[in-house]
Amino acid sequence: MTQPLLERIRQLSSPLEPIPTNMTARLAPMANIKAVLFDVYGTLFISGSGDISVASGMSNQRACADALACSGVTGDLERAGALGSAALLQAIRATDERLKLEGVAFPEVDIREEWRVVLRDLERQGVISGELSNDLIECVSVEYEFRVNPVWPMPGMAETLRRLAGRGIALGIVSNAQFFTPLMFPALAGTSLDAFGFRPELCAWSYQLREAKPSVNLFRAALAPLRELCGITPEDALYIGNDMLNDIWTAAQCGLKTALFAGDQRSLRLRETDQCCANLQPDAILNNLLDCFAILHDSIT
Repeated sequence: MTQPLLERIRQLSSPLEPIPTNMTARLAPMANIKAVLFDVYGTLFISGSGDISVASGMSNQRACADALACSGVTGDLERAGALGSAALLQAIRATDERLKLEGVAFPEVDIREEWRVVLRDLERQGVISGELSNDLIECVSVEYEFRVNPVWPMPGMAETLRRLAGRGIALGIVSNAQFFTPLMFPALAGTSLDAFGFRPELCAWSYQLREAKPSVNLFRAALAPLRELCGITPEDALYIGNDMLNDIWTAAQCGLKTALFAGDQRSLRLRETDQCCANLQPDAILNNLLDCFAILHDSIT
């Protein structure tokens, strides 16, 4: 099913440009950095909504109806779109509440499971019909997400990753994400995560762990193999992200060096009223991804 999903992501996507911010870059050099870990939405990829739609709580009836139609679902699709978009948010909230009761401070869903709940309910109501296969669930998930949250590679993304990997820097990801997030790389940048140089063990995706940022557990899922497989400690690794709480505060709690990516107004989250961020400063501020080579100069030359 992967190839059809890649093609649909391409068809649903069109170029976006970052909206500049008024942040001043701060590019003090860092020595001995051996690994760079990234956020995805708002950092490696421009996000039309500023974040993955699950995190932003977005709902769109028209997008839901169109997603169902393009996935081959039959029935009263206008009604299904109205009911389904609201039901999806309700299903996500219900799962979040259940996970919190189980002790998960910052829950994450697997969006496929939430869509399955929604579509089964619509089927029981007689609003839609058809086989609710795993492939169809994934198709609906992609069709909806890339309508409500268009994405496009951040300028300099591919060059940054290739240059870092080419200079022996270990690459990883810690991101709030869904199953389709890794597909964005081959679909829109033409290169898989592996080909860019990301080690799977160093990539922590929230939907797999059922925990979202700002959970330190999500970061630890990447930092443990970074130490065990690569011999790299957090002090010798840099995390780049666009959110002062989710990215900078949490990464700093785990001992990582931090760089705030301030390259797009849509996704820059300064969290100035959050107590955790009141006296927090990133180690660096980047206005574009290629700025990282200024701060890593002493580490890669």
